[in-house]
Amino acid sequence: MGLGPRSPHKAGRRFPAGGKRGRGAKGSGRPPPDRRRPPGPPPDRSSEPALDAHPHLSPEALGYFRRALSALKEAPETGEERELMVHNVLKEVEAQALALATNRTGSEIMQELLGFSPLKPLCRVWAAMRSSLRFVACHRCGVHVLQSALLQLPRLLGSPAEKEEDVEEEENGKDGPLETLEELVLGLASEVCDDFLFYCGDTHGSFVVRTLLQVLGGTLLESERARHRGSQSPDAQRAPARECKPTDFEVPETFLNRLQDLSFCFLKDIAVFITDKISSFCLQVALQILHRKLPQFCAHLCSAVISYLSSRNSSADGSPLLLFLRDQTSSRLLEQVLLVLEPLRLQSLFEDHFQGQLQALAAHPIANFPLQRLLDAITTPELLSPVFEELSPALEAVLAQGHPGVVIALVGACRRVGAHQAQVLQLLLEAFHCAEPSSRQVACVPLFATLMAYEVYYGLLEEEGAVPAEHQVDMATARALGDVTVLGSLLLQHLLHFSSPGIILQSLGALTGPQLLTLAQSPAGSHVLDAILTSPSVTRKQRRRVLKTLKGQYVALACSRHGSRVLDAIWSGAALGARKEIAAELGEQNQELIRDPFGHHVARNVALTTFLKRREAWEQQQGAVAKRRRALNSILED
Repeated sequence: MGLGPRSPHKAGRRFPAGGKRGRGAKGSGRPPPDRRRPPGPPPDRSSEPALDAHPHLSPEALGYFRRALSALKEAPETGEERELMVHNVLKEVEAQALALATNRTGSEIMQELLGFSPLKPLCRVWAAMRSSLRFVACHRCGVHVLQSALLQLPRLLGSPAEKEEDVEEEENGKDGPLETLEELVLGLASEVCDDFLFYCGDTHGSFVVRTLLQVLGGTLLESERARHRGSQSPDAQRAPARECKPTDFEVPETFLNRLQDLSFCFLKDIAVFITDKISSFCLQVALQILHRKLPQFCAHLCSAVISYLSSRNSSADGSPLLLFLRDQTSSRLLEQVLLVLEPLRLQSLFEDHFQGQLQALAAHPIANFPLQRLLDAITTPELLSPVFEELSPALEAVLAQGHPGVVIALVGACRRVGAHQAQVLQLLLEAFHCAEPSSRQVACVPLFATLMAYEVYYGLLEEEGAVPAEHQVDMATARALGDVTVLGSLLLQHLLHFSSPGIILQSLGALTGPQLLTLAQSPAGSHVLDAILTSPSVTRKQRRRVLKTLKGQYVALACSRHGSRVLDAIWSGAALGARKEIAAELGEQNQELIRDPFGHHVARNVALTTFLKRREAWEQQQGAVAKRRRALNSILED
């Protein structure tokens, strides 16, 4: 594909950092525990209202649970005294479970107490709330208690402790045999299944459904697991799919069978789950879980979603699916569908609905996000080639419109598939106005990191149509490195993993020591240094050439939150000679390092005291470490 003429967006510009989707505010912090009195039993509860009336938690009872939680946190982690304390506190929780769960402060305390709970006490607390399950699940505080109970399953389900519990309490129970944890979860799933639309559509009940889906599938999504502690606003539930870090655990076969039942519930009312803002979140989580555990059911749900959307009224400019790509609610669901589709189905979806519309989607404030997920899902050159051909001419326009995420996703696809890498790098140089004259190419790293065009970064005034000026080295070295953006850092990380990252490495090598130090100390920029150290495309010689610029900056690096982590990574891969140089430079400011909250960790990692006082012993120790590392590397290479 020819690169064509220079983009019409020639004037110097600062590219917007990219549109963001709303996030809710964080939840309020809990009040500090009262530690002035030892925890005593709460007042007599004989006058408490019945469960069907809204229960009330007295200030005295709340104070007891607050002190009990504080005492548990301070108690030793093991021992009979702690076990007895946990048992007694949870007995009181069981007696006032509903009142505690539906109190704002009480629910926060109860969530933490459940984290200490053994198996049987948790089951008893759960059983105490079961008669008012709907009330708890749809209560703005109770829902988080129910979530916390569900999230204890990876710790308790099938554990040896489950089989070693005493049967004595069961025999003394007033309400008959205690249900097992598995039975309680299946009972909750049955209750949800019977009134599925209600729970999924309720602002708070949908939290329970999403957590239940994860527990039944034996997979906890990191983004979902953290959400119930923060804002309860639906807008807060919009973490990008790339942030999810699933954690798997074993579940009984009955859980997977119930998960299948719930997946059929989605199919019965697929239109609701596509168009309703709250219910859609449940389907998105279901797709992620089914994709990992029951892929055939996931494919069936995806087909149902696509079939429904494709059958709606056609838009004026093509597929009816395009209307939903521009909708705030359904576009979220389509993002998840794109990420879990099989490659052949994804190729078919692109050809039927996306092809010919990519530039329009990239310019749209909502539709550009599903487009990013499409790019994230590309794994074959057969799909990447037509996508690249259609999107590449508009790279600078997309950046100027404030949607750099589309460009980052396209570059990531080129890295992943291993195609069109030289072409996309050339187009990036042109978009940031540093392709011609060629002397400007050495400035590409600061431009990419800050997402600024050449003229904006260096404060030049160039008339449109004028011949671009040559790069001035003195001007570049005198300017401090600008603020590194998260997306700019991601762009550089992708480019450093290209098969030929020479231009990027040359630009990094042209940075001054203070500029490279600023990059390493930046929260986002420090990951660029990680990419230099880990990319298989960067040779040892190239790596040393870039990192030698940091000589003279090691102390400042060690005394920085993010820079100290970079220095640890450099140290881990350094040869003995390089380690001597680093240790010698750090040793000159030993006292400063020891006093610094980050520097003293670096001093310990480097064994700086040994280096200063017993040099021969230090060299023997480091030599042994280097020898073990070489042996391990040779094993891994074989």
